[in-house]
Amino acid sequence: MRPKLSRIPGLNVYLQNPPAINVGGRTSKGQYQFTLQDADTKELYDYAPQVEEKIRQLPSLQDVTTDLQITSPQITVQIDRDKAQALGISANQIESALYGAYGQRQVSTIYTSSNQYSVIMEVAQEYQSDPAALSQLYVSAANNRQVPLGAVATLKPDVGPLTVNHSGQLPSVTISFNLKPGVSIGDAVNHVQQTVSAMRLPGTLSTSFQGTAQVFQSSLAGLGWLLLVAVLVIYIVLGILYESLIHPITILSGLPSAGFGALLTLLIFGVDLNVYAFVGLVMLIGIVKKNAIMMIDFALEAQRNENKAPADAIFEGCLLRFRPIMMTTMAALLGTLPIALGFGAGAESRRPLGLAVVGGLLVSQLLTLYITPVVYLYMEALKGKLSGVFKRKSHIKASKVPIAG
Repeated sequence: MRPKLSRIPGLNVYLQNPPAINVGGRTSKGQYQFTLQDADTKELYDYAPQVEEKIRQLPSLQDVTTDLQITSPQITVQIDRDKAQALGISANQIESALYGAYGQRQVSTIYTSSNQYSVIMEVAQEYQSDPAALSQLYVSAANNRQVPLGAVATLKPDVGPLTVNHSGQLPSVTISFNLKPGVSIGDAVNHVQQTVSAMRLPGTLSTSFQGTAQVFQSSLAGLGWLLLVAVLVIYIVLGILYESLIHPITILSGLPSAGFGALLTLLIFGVDLNVYAFVGLVMLIGIVKKNAIMMIDFALEAQRNENKAPADAIFEGCLLRFRPIMMTTMAALLGTLPIALGFGAGAESRRPLGLAVVGGLLVSQLLTLYITPVVYLYMEALKGKLSGVFKRKSHIKASKVPIAG
């Protein structure tokens, strides 16, 4: 629709696909918002068009627009304070006269037997829309003299904002934008931040993302820690389960291959690493480690109960647990395959999750069956060396204990 609508002269059309859930931000012409705030409206309105122009030049964005509309006609009353002071007129008196003429000042209340009515003072309707009528407005001076407003003030036609928007009790201007096809929100946020930082805006003018872009920033900041905590919790649980500090590392050795497979799949299909894809990575932690648990649990039992060598125990564990490993992996793979293919309403948002899980399972399944037994043997060798070192140290300490004669 963009090429067809762009041919209509004098018409600016902004197209967007509204999300199913609105995650904040004000309603705008674009899906993402960037807000400027400043206590000084003059400074804000001077820099906001400059920031908009810089953002409009970014090749990764489209439909860049702003809610600042300085097109509303207005009359600026500039008080000549010297003349006003000479006539005994203060700025508050001029403001009071303007409010009495054009405001909603209640001067009295009429009471009846069944109702009451407020009496509002204002000038006649035909004078409210006539700018020339301002010069005929009189202000009470000293000694109750009536002085026309034009004698103590200059009336200057001007334009101003249609509305003064606020964010967090401060005047604000919001610049909204959409992304061009193939551009991720992460790249767009970085481009906007770099562009605004290069402008060196005044310290009193603050900037921030709103709506979906703000949620993206806040959620992305904690995703790395979330993944790290998830792996740490699993390590602690496995350490308690097997009463070992070494073999939880063996079980978790398949996670790098799963992460590599997930990221590679997303890269091949040109899908961003968004929140849905990250949920897929967290799911992989639970799905992939069960392959190693099946093999290592059997190997440890064989070593403990049958006194088998580590190589024989893990080899037999791989043979006996191959079928259940393949069954559970294929069940998880086929369960997430429809999500990866993108069927159903809203499937495009869930597709990154399916691609991450499917790609991670395929790569980890091929590598884990070979990597985990090797890591198990190395860990068992390390365990033997460490136990030997501790035994020698304990033997040396015992030999130094004096025997009572």
